[in-house]
Amino acid sequence: MLRDFFDTLGFLTRLAPARVIPESAMNRCIRWMPPAGLVLGLLIVLPLWLGLFSGSPWVQAWLMVAASIYLTRGLHMDGLADVCDAVTTHTDPVRFWEVVKDSRTGAFGAMGLVMALAGQVVLFHAMLARGEYWAAAWAFVLGRAAAVWLAYHVRHLVRPGLGKLYIDGASLGVALAAALFTFAAGWIMAGLPATLAATVIVTLVLYGLYRLAERVGGANGDFLGCAVILGELAAGLGFALVV
Repeated sequence: MLRDFFDTLGFLTRLAPARVIPESAMNRCIRWMPPAGLVLGLLIVLPLWLGLFSGSPWVQAWLMVAASIYLTRGLHMDGLADVCDAVTTHTDPVRFWEVVKDSRTGAFGAMGLVMALAGQVVLFHAMLARGEYWAAAWAFVLGRAAAVWLAYHVRHLVRPGLGKLYIDGASLGVALAAALFTFAAGWIMAGLPATLAATVIVTLVLYGLYRLAERVGGANGDFLGCAVILGELAAGLGFALVV
């Protein structure tokens, strides 16, 4: 179990050494995504909680986003950009997957990235300005749990590739465990009202991604990356909705 956890950290972040992971182990990594998000979030907010730039919550929020991009190698942002670019093809399945496989980022991918990054800075600022450092850290948990929930529901649509190794491991038990872990962590770190609000928002967002996967006849790792970013934003929106 410990090796699986560090495999997940090494694959998703810079917090553990990168390593070659057997396919069987990749299937097990998805169950560790919410705990990996917790470690990532706590490490990002810890220096801020200790007082770094304590008088400048905008700077703190920007540093959180910058640290997230660096520590995750921008992995999930890439998925968001690919989905934003491809969805502008009006969900024609053939054209959609051609755009997803294109390594270049188009105008709609760039706009999606700008909106996501700006949203993260604004929402993290809303949390940090109120001293809610642990609520900000929980956003990283919800983001990764969102990927687990989506993976479970698109297993019958998964396309070949690295994402398939992750999605194949998303059983009902794994999805339920991720939900329980994330909700309990949210209740402790962000409070019950913010957790409930964020859960409703992320559910609506994931339903949209699921319907998109159905329309284009597939889902892959880019869908999971998109779910992570949208889940992080949902955590911030849920907090802003109830404060």
